[in-house]
Amino acid sequence: MTLLIALAGGYLIGSVPFGVLLARVFGLGDLRKVGSGNIGATNVLRTGNRAAAALTLLLDALKGAIPVWVAWAWGAEAAAVAGLGAVLGHCFPVWLGFRGGKGVATFLGALLALDWLAFLAFAVAWLTVAFVSKYSSLAALVASLVALAVTLLTGTWPLLAALTLIALVALVFQRHHQNIARLRAGTESRISFGSKT
Repeated sequence: MTLLIALAGGYLIGSVPFGVLLARVFGLGDLRKVGSGNIGATNVLRTGNRAAAALTLLLDALKGAIPVWVAWAWGAEAAAVAGLGAVLGHCFPVWLGFRGGKGVATFLGALLALDWLAFLAFAVAWLTVAFVSKYSSLAALVASLVALAVTLLTGTWPLLAALTLIALVALVFQRHHQNIARLRAGTESRISFGSKT
């Protein structure tokens, strides 16, 4: 019952579509009709409003971290399950017909609350791969695997918690299946570090 409460609570918090709500508050229109149609911070940034994008990023990360921090009171398994629930909520929000974002920011928030060392490993791996390859999606995928490896190798997680962490990373990969296809085809868009795109 505790795990179900953690999962449900994480889902409900994670399903709050901050990107969509902030786009309306800032007068940016329906975010689902902008750019990629994604509800995350990257698509908010496509509107040109950096403040709204930064706030979306922060709130999407917090909705991953808060359920995990609360669920730690019931142990590592509940904390991991709450994190999974939060990412599922962001990716498949009931309020938007189960059409949500890719979950990276929410995953990062959950990761920070679960294992700060793995969070730092993610950040370093993302920056390294992104700088070398100029692919944000590839950086996120590689960094997720690095963070998972660090978490499992440096922590003593119960079996269910470890399996939940693996499921979290698998979900990130599933949500990036189109990016993976474009990476394989060589058509994925690149990012720029300071130079004109």
